[in-house]
Amino acid sequence: MSDGTTFTYTNTFGGDWAEDPTSPFAAGGKAQSWSKRIGSEDWVWGQDVARGVNLGGWLVTEPFICPSLYEKYVNKSDIVVVDEWTLALAMGKDLASEMETHYKTFITEQDFADIAGAGLNWVRIPLGFWAIETIGDEPFLVGTSWSYFLKAIEWGRKYGIRIFLDLHALPGSQNGWVSHGTMGIANAERTLTYLRILTEFVSQDQYRDVVGIVGIVNEILWATIGQTSVQSFYYAAYQAIRTSTGIGSGAGPYIAIHEGFQGVSRILLRFLSGADRIALDQHPVRPIPSPSAWALATNLSSKAFGVTLGGEWSTAVNDCGLWLNGIGSTPGYPDCTVWDDWTSYNASTIAGLKNVALASMDALQNFFFWTWKIGNSTQLGTSSSPLWHYQLGVQKGWIPKDPREAIGHCASVLSSSQIFDGSYPATATGGVGLQNSVPSGAGTVEAAQTSSHAFPPPSLSPSFSPSQMSLLPTYTATGTLKTLFAPTFTAAPKATVGSGWNNSADTQLAYVTVAGCSYPDPWNAVNATLPTATCTGS
Repeated sequence: MSDGTTFTYTNTFGGDWAEDPTSPFAAGGKAQSWSKRIGSEDWVWGQDVARGVNLGGWLVTEPFICPSLYEKYVNKSDIVVVDEWTLALAMGKDLASEMETHYKTFITEQDFADIAGAGLNWVRIPLGFWAIETIGDEPFLVGTSWSYFLKAIEWGRKYGIRIFLDLHALPGSQNGWVSHGTMGIANAERTLTYLRILTEFVSQDQYRDVVGIVGIVNEILWATIGQTSVQSFYYAAYQAIRTSTGIGSGAGPYIAIHEGFQGVSRILLRFLSGADRIALDQHPVRPIPSPSAWALATNLSSKAFGVTLGGEWSTAVNDCGLWLNGIGSTPGYPDCTVWDDWTSYNASTIAGLKNVALASMDALQNFFFWTWKIGNSTQLGTSSSPLWHYQLGVQKGWIPKDPREAIGHCASVLSSSQIFDGSYPATATGGVGLQNSVPSGAGTVEAAQTSSHAFPPPSLSPSFSPSQMSLLPTYTATGTLKTLFAPTFTAAPKATVGSGWNNSADTQLAYVTVAGCSYPDPWNAVNATLPTATCTGS
């Protein structure tokens, strides 16, 4: 590895790794014999199956996933540490060194090799907006996480692991930024700029064969924000990205939208009908009586909407685990002693959990387990949330060593008419499998859809009426666009790494503040007073 350490690559599934230091963008590895080689074989949805894990807690930290990072600072300063924002404040002058150490050690090249060896071929990588920039008093470490995402692309190519890039943390927080505060529209505009910056980079020829999906927002609270607001933002993001990439197979990544914990519903099945390569990301992370319900919903969505992913799920049958519900939280489950101590699991418990894993894998079909690993707690001396720890589950037997073991697990409870046949709507895959590369009408969203999803939305009910919308603070698209930096290669110093911007015709400027206008705190505008007049600047 780059730090001089070595490991033995073990893959019993016919996978291999491939790397040419003098030609860093050459064809890469093949995760397993049944998975497509990166760089020389195209991934085809409906034929190929994504079996993946999240790399949660790496580039966007979470206390329950990397507890030791937080334990060092909890109750050790005047800062009440609950998340990465407050952790960054508590770290103070040590922020850069502490986060660099975390990024460098929590996920390494060996993890990518081990993921391929576990029979998996995709990873979903959460990324925060601070990979690009921060403004004002936002305390996050800027840019360093992007350098490690670039390493992920390099490792993914080498071991045949494709990447689903998920914009996991948005300016102002996606869990209430529109209907709950006056800065909702402005925060959404800022996010649109960041989505363009990310998509422009990964759409470049050097990276697009590795990064196949971009998720525009993680776990947006649909019920809180409201259908009109969510769909308005989704359509605006779709327009921004596809204006940049163009349409049809190979023109930039698939765009993943989260179902907002609504499940696969009629609202989403007809949403943006005719749009080019939108995938639906569902997160059934809470246990339900029968995963067959997930299978029915996934099959329905696949036939009517398009590529449908299980972006986050686990083997958890309760909410046990250190800080699973937040630092200082108490699980709702009455007694977690047995569940927290994975060393005491008996054969019956392991078999039961494996059944949960198999049923979930088969039901969700194209899946991403949350998460690959849970770090050890310094207080407990061991992994603290075992039911969310894929690597540990494989080692101890409650997750299958070969995920293909799940194939057919749900067949006994589904009729033949409910099975997805692998045929998505043509526009959902950019015309793959058709005689022409782009199907007629691809990317043409139904008029009824476009007219009802204008951005900004006409109102933010119940918070703001149509007459108040013009008073909300907004940004202006007049700022200088940032581009993300590319990797450097010691053995290939003259390699063409790209400019960071794929489409030179995409010239809309960045959303920035209007000169001469004052703005509420974008992170605390819930109770901010609505201006009495529209600010037009100095």
